Order: sequence, then structure tokens, then C-alpha cells
Amino acid sequence: MIELRSDTFTKPTPEMLEAMMQAEVGDDVFGEDPTVNKLESKLAGMFGMDEGVFCPSGTMANQIGIRVHTQPQDEVICDKYSHVYLYEGGGMASNSGVLPNLLDGDRGRITATQVEAAIKPEADYLTTSRLVVLENTMNKGGGSIYNFSEIQKIKKLCDAHGLAMHLDGARLFNALVETGETPIQFGETFDTISVCLSKGLGTPIGSVLMGSKTLMKKARRVRKVFGGGMRQAGYLAAAGIYALDNNVERLKEDHAHARALGEALAQKDFVSEVMPADTNILIFTVDDVQKRLAQFKEKGVLGVAFGENQIRFVTHLDFTEDDLEQTIKIIKAL
Repeated sequence: MIELRSDTFTKPTPEMLEAMMQAEVGDDVFGEDPTVNKLESKLAGMFGMDEGVFCPSGTMANQIGIRVHTQPQDEVICDKYSHVYLYEGGGMASNSGVLPNLLDGDRGRITATQVEAAIKPEADYLTTSRLVVLENTMNKGGGSIYNFSEIQKIKKLCDAHGLAMHLDGARLFNALVETGETPIQFGETFDTISVCLSKGLGTPIGSVLMGSKTLMKKARRVRKVFGGGMRQAGYLAAAGIYALDNNVERLKEDHAHARALGEALAQKDFVSEVMPADTNILIFTVDDVQKRLAQFKEKGVLGVAFGENQIRFVTHLDFTEDDLEQTIKIIKAL
């Protein structure tokens, strides 16, 4: 089967597996796994941030990020399609006791003007606006990318009102290879950033949360409370180091593949809309989701329903040129 449901289905390459097998490990809860320490330091250094904290998942990294910035009865300003709101099991409410203030952005991207209008005045009967969460790239927006100048406007506004900023950067490297912006620019802008290693970068497990020493000290405590303390996690961290050294620039190939699929789908009568494929996520609207998913599956292609009348394809490390050619043939034949 040709896997296009998500880039989380990637498997380690032989070279990555070899790096994992050669990893030097210790007990990370004691801070003594040298490979975990190296990964955390490597990523934090790339972004010009003080420290990183290795987490089992992007959801945990995001939820820790929310927790360290807030207290119960605060609110988090984010887009209505944000992963932290839609796909993290109501975690901000149950883990941190905070409410989302949902904005209607452009393909998941909110503006400084929207944020300014959303900030609550001080009143004992209102939640306290405390944190702004942005997502880049935006999953539900079809891998859309923020304009960095808009992020800077939001940052200026947050500074003026005393709000913190967290970036759900699960697929941030997909954005960086397209725009040419640098990790340092993002590290200078956000208070905390989470980066996922197990999507386009191809590792089996793991995300890293980054921020100041003070915030990351708190983050380690929250990670422990959430059950995220790992022991000989260096075997997993080694995969992350390998991915950062070898799998970033090649993300452009995934983007090209997504655009090629989009061009083929745009020619089909049963497809009414294809969202722009800015990166590796392709969302398209069809006449009958379940019918079309069944047809694709019968021909050997797996996609996922992604909203009313929409299907999502996600290209990745394991989706080859041959897979692309075969999938386009299948699309044309439907």
C-alpha cells in the first residue's frame, strides 16, 4: 500500500537505525543520558534558545508549553483549527485548567489585528489572556506557512500586553526550507517552541520543547508529572540527531510531491477544490469522501478523511518517486 495518511508513518532508514544502535545512553530522568543531552543542546543551539526538553510526543511538548505559561482560569488565544485545540484531547482544559479563545484565521493563520481584538480587559469575571499559540506549518490549513512579518507583529503586540508566545512547530522545518527563514529568527520571537522529529524528519518517536532555563526547569517537572520521564531514551534521541543532520533539506522533495499530486487531482471532476500545497500536506474536497477513500484504498493508496467532504494526503520520507508516479496514474484512472 502507498501510505499517504500521515508523515507519522515513516520508518527509520538503515542508516538511522545504525545511529540508534551505536548511541551512548544513560538515565535521562537523572539527566545522565548523553545522547538525549546532545539532542536537546543541538536543537536549542540551532534556535538560539537556552535549553530543550525531549518529550515522547508533540502533544506532550505542546501541553507542557501551555502549562508552563499559564495558571487555571487563564485563556489561550489560538486559531479554531489549532492542533492544541482540535487534536490534543482537551488537554489545555484538563492539564492546565485554561480555556481557548478561538480565532477564525486564514487557513489557520491568525493576525495581529485578530489577537489584539481578542485580548481580554482586566476584570474578575473574565478569563485572563495569558498566551498566544501559533502553529507553523498549519496542519488543518493544508500545511500553510505563516508570513514571518505577521508573526513579528503578533510578538510586538504580545510584548506590549504581557502575553507569552508558544509555537507549535511540529512541521516547522517544512516551513523553513521553503521560506529560507532561520531557526534563530523563531527562537528570538517565541518564548517556547515545540519541534516534532517523528513526522517529515523520519524518526520513530519524539519531540523537543525549547525555551529559557527557567521555563525548561519547570517543563522538566511538568514532563515528569505527565508521565513523560524516560530512562535510556538516547536510542531515540540518536534518531533525532541523525534526522537533523540528514533529513531537513530533503523535505523539499516531499513538497514537490504534494504539489504534483495536487495538480493531478485538480483535473478530476469529482474534486471540487484543491487547497494550495505550500508544503507536504494536500487537502482536497470531493463529492463523496468515503466512496473516494474506498476507491483509493482498492487501488493501493491510503488517505484520511479530514473534515466535511475533504481528504488529506501527506507526503513524506517513505513516499518515493515511484510511489508518486503510481499514485498519479491511479488518480488519472479514477
